[in-house]
Amino acid sequence: MSKITATISSFVLAAAVLAGCNTVAGAGEDIQQGGNAIEDAAQDAAN
Repeated sequence: MSKITATISSFVLAAAVLAGCNTVAGAGEDIQQGGNAIEDAAQDAAN
């Protein structure tokens, strides 16, 4: 594998890893908001 191919492959891999991190972080926030909505509904039902 040439040096240029290795460099390009490294950049592509780094971009994929960073995009994956953003996706996981976004999913975590969505799950947290869903949990907050359930908690609020449970508190409203208790009152």
